[in-house]
Amino acid sequence: MNPCEHLNNINQVKKPKNQEEPVCEECIKTNDEWLHLRTCQTCGKTLCCDSSPNKHATKHFHETKHPVVASAEPGEQWLWCYEHKEIVQY
Repeated sequence: MNPCEHLNNINQVKKPKNQEEPVCEECIKTNDEWLHLRTCQTCGKTLCCDSSPNKHATKHFHETKHPVVASAEPGEQWLWCYEHKEIVQY
C-alpha cells in the first residue's frame, strides 16, 4: 500500500449513516439489490460496489470525482482510491 495524497482531505473515516443496517442510498430508491457497500469519504454517501448490478459507488466517483471510499461491510477496515485504483492505508 502506498501513501495517497487523497487521504489528506479525510479528517475522520466516515461510516454509513445507518450503522445498524447500512443500505445503498440509490438502490433503495429503485427497489434494487446490492452485494457490498462502500461509503464515500468526501460526502458520506453509502452506495453499492462493482460486484453489485448497479455499481453506484463507481458511478458516484465518475459524477463527483470524490476519490476515496471505505468498505461499509461489518468487520472490514480499508479504503479504496479510485484515482490510484488501489487500496490505501488508514
